[in-house]
Amino acid sequence: MNYPVSLFPFWMIGLTSVLALAVLAVAALRAPWRTLQGPAANAWIGAVVLVMVVWLLKGGFKPGVSFHLLGVSVLTLMMGPWLALIAVGIVLLGLVMDGQGEWLAIGMNFMVSGVVPVALTSLVLRIARHTLPRNLFVYVFVNAFMAGGAAYAAANLTGMLLMGAVGSYPWDYLLEDVLPFQFLFSWSEAFTTGLVMAVLVVYRPEWVASFDDALYLDDKPR
Repeated sequence: MNYPVSLFPFWMIGLTSVLALAVLAVAALRAPWRTLQGPAANAWIGAVVLVMVVWLLKGGFKPGVSFHLLGVSVLTLMMGPWLALIAVGIVLLGLVMDGQGEWLAIGMNFMVSGVVPVALTSLVLRIARHTLPRNLFVYVFVNAFMAGGAAYAAANLTGMLLMGAVGSYPWDYLLEDVLPFQFLFSWSEAFTTGLVMAVLVVYRPEWVASFDDALYLDDKPR
């Protein structure tokens, strides 16, 4: 999603920019930088580039009402929340430098398309670890498929609610013409996230920070 500055009041743009800087500062301090060595570093860079490409492949009707896959749940499951947030920041910075966004809108887009899906994906992962059996099916279906779709829906709904609250678009337009497409794309996001993570945990589990063979492939009851 690309939310331009013109859709929101200046105070909201300023507030989200400050919040985005604060979140990125915390992420930079808490990110496990030591894990980014060798193949893990290459995987992180590759994931950032692929997400940037995915965000370029978008379609939409009006400013702020565009649709594309996020891939943020994949980033979160691969890297953990802090490195995922930094990755989203890099993606947004790259898109703006390519002329695909506005500098002043980075904070808004980061909070909506980055913080919201990262937080929800991390929450689902934490809940699943404490309440559900730890096996491969649960990891792929709940932590990847379901969390990916829910994270996409949450990010889009947050943006839609913000646009509706400040009067960027009428509520009937958002509910009747925008919401159905968000629902459809959430299924695409869920399927893509589940498929990507299933492939990664089978062939490159060392790239997935949230996956541990001893936890998800051990047959012993827990």
